[in-house]
Amino acid sequence: MVVVGAGPAGLFAAGYLRCRGFEVVVVDRNPEPGGFLIFGVLEKHIDKEGVRRGVEELRRLGVVFRLNTVVGRDVLLGDLIGESDAVLIATGTWRSRRLGIPGSELPQVMPAMEWIVWYHMWRYGYRGDRPPVGERVVVVGGGLTAVDAVIVARWLGAREVHLVYRRTREYAPAGPRGFREAEEAGAVVHELVQPVEYIGEAGRLVAVRLQRMRLEPSPGGGRPRPVPVPGEYLVLEADMVLEAVGLVPTPPFDGGSYGIRLRPDGTIDVDEYKRTTREPVFAAGDVAHGPSLIGPAAKSGLEAARAIEAYLAGRLGWRTS
Repeated sequence: MVVVGAGPAGLFAAGYLRCRGFEVVVVDRNPEPGGFLIFGVLEKHIDKEGVRRGVEELRRLGVVFRLNTVVGRDVLLGDLIGESDAVLIATGTWRSRRLGIPGSELPQVMPAMEWIVWYHMWRYGYRGDRPPVGERVVVVGGGLTAVDAVIVARWLGAREVHLVYRRTREYAPAGPRGFREAEEAGAVVHELVQPVEYIGEAGRLVAVRLQRMRLEPSPGGGRPRPVPVPGEYLVLEADMVLEAVGLVPTPPFDGGSYGIRLRPDGTIDVDEYKRTTREPVFAAGDVAHGPSLIGPAAKSGLEAARAIEAYLAGRLGWRTS
């Protein structure tokens, strides 16, 4: 069988299935297995050498890795489906959401996750070009990716880094601890502000225009809702912006291809057994349930592997809708 994606969901699924005696090939776009565990997060969050040791153990068990292979470019998903008893898609969320505000087309406005991946590719010797960094960097967002972007920008030599977030740190995905880490790295934190324009001169970013926000109770409960404060703005000088405002699922095909249905949010439509709408294709991890942490992604991969085992043994049929 074939696993597409060598992140936590794909690796845990591959290990389970190989230990059950199945021949497993893992196809991945990157030069090294591990996905975001290697290329998307900093060492402070994950034992990367431990991940690498785990990958080597999978190799010793007989898992085959086909790296630097982009499904849809180097090999077609349809061919993998035709050649395999089962296929598991575990390609994660490798594309950043973008704000799309005026000035977003300026070359100095970049998606934070792709920039962090670039940094790791360069650091580990897979890319020769160092990622660019400005003198004055504005990082947009309140999650761990935003905090990591602050830290990497400082490591790469940014003289001044600002972290801007539309709520307060108590309601940020990274929490007060993450914001303290950003401040300890040298960032100036601006809460209750939202970028509304990236200001350019002669094709280069020079400043970010921020709308001041206030919080209102959410109608359905949960985190309060940020709303603009009319007429109140702040302008920060900047020569680089890193947007960390969420990630988008990245299935290895266009929507609806191969009879595999997508949900409105871009995740792959799976049932409780991780079956897609195309037999014999399963999906697990963030590409199936949206951005998450390592634990839920790995758990999803194991659940899919058990379902695949049952399917290949004839104990699980295919979904009917």
